[in-house]
Amino acid sequence: MTRQTIQTDKAPAAVGTYSQAVKVGNTVYISGQLGFDPETMELREGFEAQAKQVFENIKAICEAAGGSLKDVVKFNVSLTDLNDFAALNEVFMANLSEPYPARAAVQVAALPKGGVVEIESILYIE
Repeated sequence: MTRQTIQTDKAPAAVGTYSQAVKVGNTVYISGQLGFDPETMELREGFEAQAKQVFENIKAICEAAGGSLKDVVKFNVSLTDLNDFAALNEVFMANLSEPYPARAAVQVAALPKGGVVEIESILYIE
C-alpha cells in the first residue's frame, strides 16, 4: 500500500514532527487537532469555541483527503476537564448525524499550548 501525506492550509499547520494526516489505502489517520484558528494560529477562547474550531479543522483535513466528516469511523477525544463532556456531546451532535462513529474520551492533565480539547480522527474513504 502507498502512504500519502495530507496537508491543507484550511487547518493549522503541523508544529512538530508529524503530518496533519496520513492516508494508507482507504484509511486516513488525522493527527490530534486543537482549537487553533488556522489563519492566526491562536487558540479560540473557551471550551465550546475550541471544540467548534477543532471540528472545522478536522472537516478541512477530511476534505483535503477526499472525504468528509461522514467518513469518520472513530474519534479519540482528550479533555482537560471531563465536566465539559456534555458540551462536547452538543458539539458532536451539531456536526454529525447517525449512524455515529465510535468514540473514546479521556481526561488528561494538560494539552499543548493550554488547549482544553484535542480530537484525533480515523476515516475510511471508499
